[in-house]
Amino acid sequence: MSLGSWLELIASGLITGGVYALVALGLNLQYGLMRILNIAHGEFLMLGAFLTWAAHTTLGLSPLAMIPLAFVLLGAAGLAIHKLVFAKLTRSSPNLDVFEARGLMVSFGLMFLVQNLAQSVWGGDLRGYDYLTEPVAIGGAQFAANKLLLLALALAISGALIALLRLTLLGKGVRALMQSPTGAQLVGIDTQKLHPLMFGLGLGLSGVAGCLLSMTYTISPSMGEPYTVTALIVITLGGFGSMTGALVGGLGLGVIEALGMHFTNPSLKALLSYAIFIAVLLWKPNGLFTRK
Repeated sequence: MSLGSWLELIASGLITGGVYALVALGLNLQYGLMRILNIAHGEFLMLGAFLTWAAHTTLGLSPLAMIPLAFVLLGAAGLAIHKLVFAKLTRSSPNLDVFEARGLMVSFGLMFLVQNLAQSVWGGDLRGYDYLTEPVAIGGAQFAANKLLLLALALAISGALIALLRLTLLGKGVRALMQSPTGAQLVGIDTQKLHPLMFGLGLGLSGVAGCLLSMTYTISPSMGEPYTVTALIVITLGGFGSMTGALVGGLGLGVIEALGMHFTNPSLKALLSYAIFIAVLLWKPNGLFTRK
């Protein structure tokens, strides 16, 4: 293989991995902070993608303009869902184990609800549009401009979230709750405000990931579920609660998938991902980037 071919292969993996990382960061935030294993997380990626497609094809709105709008709309939906569903589950559940089990079942119901709602509104056909499809030459390789933009934005947004959690007072409160919920509440951190805010932030990130995806790939109402499963694999790789681990794990999984599909068979993508998932669970169950 030439240098250009290697660059194209690695870049393809990083582009896919950037989306994986965005979705995983949002899901990791929800589970690491609130122990909500939101199986419906990928459905909000799908909603972000369809909202962007609809705005671009019917109103002529740029997908870039839809990024903050998708974040706000899906974030607001997250605040409402937390208040209407998960806040009530928190109050009615006698302990954390019961809450996790109930939250998982509710998430399954939410997944099918959102998926069927989208299908009734937009139908089950594949959708797509052309945006920045011009080729860009870098180091003897050619890339579509929209895919390079996707990678750059995914990395920038992921980096901004990690910086927010590391450098701000809000981020310190979130990290304190992840490490010791009881201790954090004893020093005055208000979970009643922080939990819905972070749940909304997680769904907002999922919506942004869908917005970016719609610029480069076709979309459908069933596209969300595979991304939820992949996000769970990424979180396992990086470690539950580790934001940097989710970013590195997402990029790494994307590259591994790209290399594996090139040197073996594209149909083995899922098999490769699950093999990595099982291997990490057996070797380092706490994740590759989690310190003891």
